[in-house]
Amino acid sequence: MTVSLEQLRRCHVAVDLGAARTRVYVKGPGLVVDEPSVAAVNTRTGSLIAVGALAEQMTGRTPDYIRVARPVSGGTVVDIEMAQRMLRHLLGEKLRRQLRRKPWLRAAACTPHDSDPLARRASVETLVGLGARRVELVDTLIAAAVGCGLPVEQPTATMIMVCGAATTQIAVLSLGSIVTAVRLPVGGDAIDHAVIQHLRQHHELMLPSQSVRPLQLALSGNGLTAQGPSVTEIHGRDVATGLARSVKVDTAAIRQAIHRPLTAVLDGVGKVLRDCPPDLVADLADCGITMVGGSALLPGLDQMLRDATGVPVHIAERPDTCSILGLGAMMEGEISPLVLDPLAS
Repeated sequence: MTVSLEQLRRCHVAVDLGAARTRVYVKGPGLVVDEPSVAAVNTRTGSLIAVGALAEQMTGRTPDYIRVARPVSGGTVVDIEMAQRMLRHLLGEKLRRQLRRKPWLRAAACTPHDSDPLARRASVETLVGLGARRVELVDTLIAAAVGCGLPVEQPTATMIMVCGAATTQIAVLSLGSIVTAVRLPVGGDAIDHAVIQHLRQHHELMLPSQSVRPLQLALSGNGLTAQGPSVTEIHGRDVATGLARSVKVDTAAIRQAIHRPLTAVLDGVGKVLRDCPPDLVADLADCGITMVGGSALLPGLDQMLRDATGVPVHIAERPDTCSILGLGAMMEGEISPLVLDPLAS
């Protein structure tokens, strides 16, 4: 594999800093933190008020002196100090005390594919500020493929799509390495924005940002299928009057609004397949595409890929935690590289 498994086995903690959620895996206990990447700060005193789920609930509901910050954008740390403060509170004093007992604390972190050196340096600085003496960086695509049980180290093609909140990463893997990959600036946030704009333009209804994702998941089993009802009632705020109002929305129109930003994802899949060697493309006809990430559960996305590519599309069993579980499996030594016997001379 392109990452050093020997170095990863020496790590004590793994961190997946995503645009939507932050996850921490500790060697032994396992997954100990799975919280939104949000922090609420008092701008008058500079003190941290809340982190994680509580801070996310404050979004759009705070007075002027409280600022809700997201220190991670697109899988890249944009505010190192705030990210360190957020991680300290998410870990808790007891867990931080256990990690401080390690004389040579090693950490591993997921980084988006093809991230620039500045973004990689920001991830390293964030973990160094928490006490890590050495930081190993692992490509998110490889970690996610290991986490969902794909045979990454075998000489067969495996195609994976990491659907994040801000980006979508698509790759074909073989022999523990990335054969071809692409990263697109389209994710769950872009799809949420498309739904909000559709309701605002066609129904003059303003929907709270925190209600978009539950609405999509509810529609997926209620209206975004051919067997579901054609009309769904949605509650929101009237743009003109500011009063609460309910409208009946055509689910076919919502489905069309969701699919519109996904055309860029289909173009990315086509580019990866065109750049892939023909032998590996033949393997993909059997194994298909595996979708991971929190946005992999968006309604209609898997069926849209099946119709566009003609290959099987699977959603991982736990798509939102595949990356951090893959890092944990490599730290625990559960993954072994493919060993080739030297040819006898």
